[in-house]
Amino acid sequence: MRLLTTIQNIFKVPELRSRIIFTLALLVVYRVGAHIPTPGINSEALRRFLLEKGGAVVGFFDIFSGGALSQMAIFALGIMPYISASIIIQLLTVVIPALGKIAKEGEAGRKKIIKFTRYGTVGIAAIQSLGIAIGLEGMAGGEFVQDPGWPFRLITMITLTSGTVFLMWLGEQITERGIGNGISLIIFSGIVAGLPVAIARTFALIRAGEVSLIFVIILILVMVAIVGGIVFIERGQRKIPVQYARRIIGNKVFGGQTAHLPLKINTAGVIPPIFASSIIMFPATIAGFIAIPWVQSLSAQLSPGTIIYTTLYMGLIFFFCFFYTAVIFNPVDIAENLQKQGGYIPGIRPGQKTSDYIYRVITRLTFVGALYLGFVCIIPEIFIAELNVPFYFGGTSLLIAVGVALDTVSQIESHLITRSYDGFLKKGRIKGRR
Repeated sequence: MRLLTTIQNIFKVPELRSRIIFTLALLVVYRVGAHIPTPGINSEALRRFLLEKGGAVVGFFDIFSGGALSQMAIFALGIMPYISASIIIQLLTVVIPALGKIAKEGEAGRKKIIKFTRYGTVGIAAIQSLGIAIGLEGMAGGEFVQDPGWPFRLITMITLTSGTVFLMWLGEQITERGIGNGISLIIFSGIVAGLPVAIARTFALIRAGEVSLIFVIILILVMVAIVGGIVFIERGQRKIPVQYARRIIGNKVFGGQTAHLPLKINTAGVIPPIFASSIIMFPATIAGFIAIPWVQSLSAQLSPGTIIYTTLYMGLIFFFCFFYTAVIFNPVDIAENLQKQGGYIPGIRPGQKTSDYIYRVITRLTFVGALYLGFVCIIPEIFIAELNVPFYFGGTSLLIAVGVALDTVSQIESHLITRSYDGFLKKGRIKGRR
């Protein structure tokens, strides 16, 4: 009953209602575009070929594109080129001082960084689309391409690059005028879009006797446990006590109260696995379309479930956990703000000592968060690869789906509480990742 009441309250707030409808409308546009084929390609024959012989890499990447890659639709590249460009630009802000200075210029600097990211997205998408076009011409004797040559390559480059740029625009519009993070919601919708088909395939395997019903029930219970663990960790916080000194201004006394500085266990959210997946899938996807033995071997080694993939994926998750946390969380600024507001951590001297203490705490939390992300992303993938589990959601997909859902619900709840409506929970609030 409380859930129904909350849903009714959502539609009582005009601004929130319009934001949700706007978001759903743009996601519908994305799903329609994921089924529009690229010109000059035999989409149906290519889809059958990729599903049968594309391997784990194509199947894994197809999840993030919402099935557009296997059909070679206009959104086949998905939003991954934008994510790759974001990674490169954020890395360059650390390496190049001039770019780092631009990033610290407030709103004006943020707009410049976004502009650089857009240019990078176009460049990466153009390179990927050219590689796919050349690869399609060489696959199966070119039977998937109606008229091979540079005209086909140029059309494919323009189509796929335009599709990625359009998705980037959709994501920005959702973030600004809708609800939730637009890029994350596009990835989320692509993941959950294939869930009905996956469930139908699972039931077909049960009826055929290839998979036992008990095994599927155990798998569902394991998934429920993993989802519960994800929700628990994503809402977990380390609260550092902060004491504010008393200040007497005129006849009034200010401060003197005790507060907390909340530090999340997983500060980086789902960004590390998304970034890691993007980096691994970029060369693996291109290699999958090139009919050269050693390139095919490299693509196979980068398939989910292999030792090289697992080691590289875990290492990238750890790297991006610490890197992204360092980008969005500055202990020096927090220590300075506490000192300006007359706050201090009991037993820790203000200034540099406070900054060092916060840095040590966030480093330990980030290490625990990286272990958690690695476990959630790697263990289910190994489980699926070794036992040949016919289930759609791997660890990365499940983590992204749950994390994005938590963030979106948290934003909806914030709108409701701001307007004196109850949230989704009777006690407490749903906390987003940040």
